[in-house]
Amino acid sequence: MDRGIAGVIFAFGLLTGVLLAFTAEELWPRASEADVAEYREVRDFAREAFVGDVSDDELVKLALDGMLRGLDHYSRYYDIEQSKVLERETQGRYKGIGAIFRTVASGKVLYPLTDSPAARGGLQVGDQFLTVAGSPFVDLDEAGFRELLAAPPGGLLEATVEGLDGTRRELEIRPGSVVDPTVRHSQWLDEERGIAYLAITSFSSETPAEFDRALQFLHRRGARAIAIDLRGNLGGVLESAIAVAQRFIPEGPLLSTEGRGEPVVYHADTSLAAYRDVHLVVLVDKDTASASEILAGALQDYRRAVLVGAPTYGKGMVQTIRRFDRWSTRAKVTSSYYYSPAGRNFERTSDEDRDHGILPDVLIEVDDLTRARLHRYLRSYGPGPEAIEALEAWELAEGVDLLDDLPRDAQLLGALGLFHGERPGAQPLRPE
Repeated sequence: MDRGIAGVIFAFGLLTGVLLAFTAEELWPRASEADVAEYREVRDFAREAFVGDVSDDELVKLALDGMLRGLDHYSRYYDIEQSKVLERETQGRYKGIGAIFRTVASGKVLYPLTDSPAARGGLQVGDQFLTVAGSPFVDLDEAGFRELLAAPPGGLLEATVEGLDGTRRELEIRPGSVVDPTVRHSQWLDEERGIAYLAITSFSSETPAEFDRALQFLHRRGARAIAIDLRGNLGGVLESAIAVAQRFIPEGPLLSTEGRGEPVVYHADTSLAAYRDVHLVVLVDKDTASASEILAGALQDYRRAVLVGAPTYGKGMVQTIRRFDRWSTRAKVTSSYYYSPAGRNFERTSDEDRDHGILPDVLIEVDDLTRARLHRYLRSYGPGPEAIEALEAWELAEGVDLLDDLPRDAQLLGALGLFHGERPGAQPLRPE
């Protein structure tokens, strides 16, 4: 998944023509064109000779998929279902109520997601569902409860909940558009010294606003230094990565792209650099790719952050995505190379002897098991800033651990050591 859905800057006319010919041949007036004629002949041969049953629709999808995959490693065709997933990833939204449960079967809410229908409907940290759509919660099985949450009668979820203070409330929640958080796990690494942490798991259109809310929350609580975790971040919307970089870099170019048209240069905006003086360490690994390399590369070029971890993936190309609304499909085609402020391109395929993107300033490797455990944690949801204090109070009042602890791996400990003025590698770093 890469780049936001924007206007096409790579005019791929053949794709449009073939889509029209394949899907609605009567709309294609030049049926004798050689490429379409050859496709029909090969399609007919495959349909007649292939040992299994295959429909024309399946053959169309295979043809479109093969055409784009044959261009390079990154160009893709997305069918209807794949397009829905791509839309959610790039737009950063899905339909639901946006509540995270301690367990769904218990009906006990951990927290509502930020600005979600659940939050707007009054659902709070620790609420216990007592009735749902007029039925006692104890009479519902987990599948039935999930169904009511997703599609309540009349489109409105009516429920009775009991809060942590014992107060019962009647709620009405209408499922709708929910931000799927990409900025997660905001927390302290060392509260006494004002060292905070947050992870960016991908870049959607919502990421800059999420990032601003998290930074404002941490800044209000006294954060003076932040570890930004980009490990496992495979990329996303280019403009969102640039917007995050602008929070820390007050002037100069942040990125340039070069393709068939004129080069495009993205510049810093001084008015947006609200955190230019915050100390930064950025965590990276071999699954840090694309838009996350754009952010990491810009911060490294300006010596604005120290990069800690393993060499990044190495994806230095930009894709343009086009929507084909008539068929509810999408196509993604590589349209340009991108270059960091210092003119670096991180594309690993540009040199046969290259197997990485950005080299970190401090190289610290971790084993595969540790990395897998870390990535599972990063993919899990974390509370938004507005829920953290309520969760902390709940944990203190009941003596329980409600949220998983951030794994203290060698790379994270190395970042923390830098903030403490230590030199990573001087002594073995071991998880706590």
